[in-house]
Amino acid sequence: MSGTGATGATGGMSGAGGLGATGGMSGTGGRGGAGAMSHTGRVLAPIPFRRLLVVEARKLADTRSGKIMTAVLAALALAAVAGRGFVTDPKLQTLAFSAGMPIATLMPVLAILAVTGEWSHRTALTTFTLEPRRGRVLAAKYVPAMAAALAASLLAALVAVPATAAVAAVRGVPAVWEMNPLALLGWAGTNVLMVAMGLALGTLLLNAPAAIVVYLVNPMLWSVVGRLGDTGETLAGWLDLNATVAPLVTGDMTGAGAARLAVSAALWIVVPMTAGAVRVVRKEVG
Repeated sequence: MSGTGATGATGGMSGAGGLGATGGMSGTGGRGGAGAMSHTGRVLAPIPFRRLLVVEARKLADTRSGKIMTAVLAALALAAVAGRGFVTDPKLQTLAFSAGMPIATLMPVLAILAVTGEWSHRTALTTFTLEPRRGRVLAAKYVPAMAAALAASLLAALVAVPATAAVAAVRGVPAVWEMNPLALLGWAGTNVLMVAMGLALGTLLLNAPAAIVVYLVNPMLWSVVGRLGDTGETLAGWLDLNATVAPLVTGDMTGAGAARLAVSAALWIVVPMTAGAVRVVRKEVG
């Protein structure tokens, strides 16, 4: 980054302008549906969506908060595997799910930080000047975060393989290598849904601390609601996403379970993500 430019969602900028899809944009930036206007009056080609994806994916780990969260996530995953290995039999599926426990907790937090970063760091004006189509910017933030959740789930399963062998060798007992494919897929899908919930809350609130608090407190609140008699138990059974994903993890999803999951996903993912996207598209950026 040279001159006085700032870095937005699309990469570096030179001077006081921004980087367009074809290399540069002089002047002070511009807005438009299909591309930006240069000082010569030439309409620059729109920024390729692939470039937006690459930049937003890089942001997940390149920022200070991203590096810290990634390091904490790796440390907790290793600690979870080691701790579970000492108290249970060396079962591949059990240790894989143990390694993935931090994913469902911290990956959504990382997703919230990614989707609210433009507003927290006051770079939204720069980003939306370079790419006026705000929906594309949001999509470029969503895809890498959910792909990272899927990749982290796969990595946790791979890490569990040598961990299972090591635990079996240390304890002198045979390892159990069987895994339920449906449970494994459901567990990975659950991690993606949790990240989608974090993205939805971040998009709706556009405030990282508030979205993180809502996400982390949500299971505790529903636990309390579930103890408030039959009505509370019914509400929690249908609206608590953390509860409705349980059949996915066990691989025992039924029609009734799928209906509960659909209702809770609509409440915590579809509705807030849609409302948040509308808010982002219409919000004035100063």
